[in-house]
Amino acid sequence: MYDLIIIGAGTAGINAYKQAVRDTQNILIINDGPWDTTCARVGCMPSKVLISTANRLHDAKTANAVGLDIELNADTSKVMSHVRQLRDRFTAATLKDVENWPAKHKVSGKAHFVDANTIEVNGQSYQARSFILAVGSTPNYDQQWKKQLGDRLITTDQIFELPQLPERIAVIGSGVIAIELAQALHRLGVQVSIFARSKKVGSLSSPQLQGLAQHILTKELDIRFETLPYQVQRKDQQVQLSFKDAQNKPQDLLVDYLLVATGRHSLLESLKLYQIDSRFKDIKDLPIDSKTKQLGQLPIFVAGDAYTNTPIQHEAAHEGKKLVDNCLNYPQIQAVKTLTPLAIVFCSPEMASVGRNYQQLKQDKTDFVTGFVSFEKQGRALVLGKNQGAVEIYVDRQSEKILGAELFVHQAEHFAHLLNWMITEQVTLTDCLDKPFYHPTMEEGLRTALKHARHQLHP
Repeated sequence: MYDLIIIGAGTAGINAYKQAVRDTQNILIINDGPWDTTCARVGCMPSKVLISTANRLHDAKTANAVGLDIELNADTSKVMSHVRQLRDRFTAATLKDVENWPAKHKVSGKAHFVDANTIEVNGQSYQARSFILAVGSTPNYDQQWKKQLGDRLITTDQIFELPQLPERIAVIGSGVIAIELAQALHRLGVQVSIFARSKKVGSLSSPQLQGLAQHILTKELDIRFETLPYQVQRKDQQVQLSFKDAQNKPQDLLVDYLLVATGRHSLLESLKLYQIDSRFKDIKDLPIDSKTKQLGQLPIFVAGDAYTNTPIQHEAAHEGKKLVDNCLNYPQIQAVKTLTPLAIVFCSPEMASVGRNYQQLKQDKTDFVTGFVSFEKQGRALVLGKNQGAVEIYVDRQSEKILGAELFVHQAEHFAHLLNWMITEQVTLTDCLDKPFYHPTMEEGLRTALKHARHQLHP
């Protein structure tokens, strides 16, 4: 019997293995498919290569904002080759690391549970005192649409394999993945049409910032809010989408591909957890503790995006490491969801959420004030020709500690880290304003928001 079996070798599983092998060699990690991460292969890394190239081209084409006149065109076959070359470099580093693990620690194949202590892989049974389930997730898409469209329906699992970008593409979804990819494709010259179930873009919960994001992004992107195709058909090497416009009139749209970017769903179902307990039949209703990630009262723990509402790489890595202690010290367990929330969307302007967002604070009836700053007239933003968007910082009215923030602004990825660390250290409004803000920088905008919050607390 093994001390620990890890199922899944993505970010969470790999980090769990690296942590566990320090304390025990009586360990097994099982993986179905490539021994690298979703992030490196089809997620954050190839998408950011595509986005970076697209933004570089966009900056050149809009250089008149800083007094330049530049004409450029993109050879998208070279762009996609560049995306894959860098993607392969990232995955190769992970694969090389895994190759150095002892062969006796690794099994390739699809695992499922027989009972609470036993799994089966490739017809062979293995037992363990504890388990970490890090099987990850897979893109959502309509199975019937896939049957009708074949290779004309793609997800993030296929888009980076295209030899070159198409002329026209339709995107289903307006969430994080959809907006990132749709804007990048548009900036690289693809005619993009977005169909969104709701009237929301990205991840912002603040009504003011969400409205601002919709206003700015719809100037650049063709987004049909609260509209989904009611029929899709394959027409040779194209896709015809039928939908109703704002006046409820039927319309058809012909595109080269349909990109479905409506999130991902867990692969926990493949583990046949119901063979442990019939109550585990519905994976959407599993008794998993949100803080310890324990399944029921069993020595079974779930890591990463196999079961989370924050499918973020650094959280998956953190959970994988921390869950090893719960497994090896069972029944003594502790919380593993300990990081201050941090989420970034790499659209342009970038979106970010730090700590508790606006919606969470309102739902909790927290007494807070909002420090606001627009970057339309902010000095450094004007210099850069990036004077769009705004930031909200949420401050507790009693303790004056920073509770959270939402951002829709150029360089939000950097601001978000600063604010995240402030929240983690539980600093107050006064502490933040006592820090230096160099002139002229984008960070001065944060000071403006903090001063706006202080004025509300001390008129």
